[in-house]
Formats: sequence, structure tokens, C-alpha cells
Amino acid sequence: MAKIINEEIVEELENWFVSYIQKFKSGDPVWRPNIILKEKHTRMVCREISGIGRKIGLRDEELRLAGVVALFHDIGRFEQFARYRTFVDRNSVNHAVLGVKILKENRVLNKLDRSLRDLILRAILYHNRFALPQKESEECLLFARLLRDADKLDIWRVVTDYYHQKDGKRNAVIELDLPDTPGISNDVYKDLMEKRIVNIAHLKNLNDFKLLQIGWIYDINFVQTLQCVLERGYLAMIRDVLPKSEKITEIFNVLQAHINEQVSLLKAQ
Repeated sequence: MAKIINEEIVEELENWFVSYIQKFKSGDPVWRPNIILKEKHTRMVCREISGIGRKIGLRDEELRLAGVVALFHDIGRFEQFARYRTFVDRNSVNHAVLGVKILKENRVLNKLDRSLRDLILRAILYHNRFALPQKESEECLLFARLLRDADKLDIWRVVTDYYHQKDGKRNAVIELDLPDTPGISNDVYKDLMEKRIVNIAHLKNLNDFKLLQIGWIYDINFVQTLQCVLERGYLAMIRDVLPKSEKITEIFNVLQAHINEQVSLLKAQ
């Protein structure tokens, strides 16, 4: 079995991915756009993880491994949506767990050495957890952190494009079926003021969901990722679609102080 991932293996895995999702793309035309949305997201996460990986100095074989982790991180999303018509895990199934199950059942990674295979599956399993496990190898945690950062970068792209689209069409799938009601929840406000990522159980409306997205700044693992966020202006774009209120201003003041602190650390390196 292969102890490293070469370009030939990457090509085989890419071909399997394309073949696997084709049956979902050729399904109900009403929900096909959401399948394509997830396909594009996967491709973009592959691009983002490669970009971060190069910036932190990963070797070619490590970049290929990171790419495979990204390629399969949301493989469970397609079956999830086909079965439940939602991407909300708490209303359906944990898509990371489902993805690992699909990869195992289809023996997708069986050409790889067991240790390599297990690392990929664990990184995928961890990518949507509230926090990473403490008892894990540094190698696995490296790829899990890369994946979590790359995933966030592209979700920021998806949601900011959506919030600022010209036609104003609503997509309940992107909005997690949350109501577009006024105000924000006290629990969400408290999470962010205490520099914590928002607990998804605290979400009551679309404003809360937008605040959860800006709160991901507290769960960024690499300063190179933070640079991308600032250069692309994602946080400002989300703030533009939030209500103007004292609480929102307070949240962004705390957020900006955190960013300034992280940027100072970057400059000191």
C-alpha cells in the first residue's frame, strides 16, 4: 500500500469524486443548484488549503495529502441533501461522520497505507467539530487545522456573495432555514463578547447566523488565513448586512482588537 500520495493516486481519487457526485447532479433539477454549490465549495476548499499550505511551507507530498483531505471533507453533504433536503446537521445527520462512512464503505482510500488512510479520515471527522481533540497526533492536527481554516475561507466567500447578490433571491439551504427576524440573541452576543465562537444551539435567526460567521475569527489557526480574510474584506461585507446597533458595534470592537493583536503577532515573527 502507498505510504505517500503521488499524483497518480490523486488523479484516481479525483476521478472517483467526479463519478460519485454525478448521480446527485443528475437527480431532481430543483435541488441540483445546491449540489453544484457544494461541488464548487469542495473545489474552492482544495484551492484554499493548497494556498495556505504553500504559505506555511508544506512539501509537495504534504500538499497532495492536504488536497485529498479537502476533496473528501464534505463528501457526506451530497447524500445528506439527497436524503434530507437540508445541510443542517442537527436536523438530519452529522455530515462528517456520514462522509467517513461513505469513504469506508466504498473502499475509496484502500490503496493508501493504513496510517495515512486513518489520518485522512480523522481530519475529515474533526473538521466540523466545535473544537479539535487535545489527544491527537500533531500531524493529524496540522491537517485538521488546515482544513478548518480553508473551509471557513470558502464559506465566507459563499455567504458574502449570497448576502450581496443583486437579485435578492432567498435560499433557505444557505440560511439554515433560519427566520429573517430583527435583533440578535443574547447568548450569541455573550459568546462573541467573551471571544468564543458561537454555539450553534444559540442561533435564533439569520442575524445570529451572520454573527456566528464573523465569530469564526476566534477559531483561525494560521495567521496566513487571517491575512486572506482581511485582504478580501469578508468581515466588513458581513457587517454591512447586519443591523446597526450598539451591541453589533461592541462585538466588532472586540473582534477588531483581537485581529489587531493577531496581526501584531504576525509582524513580530
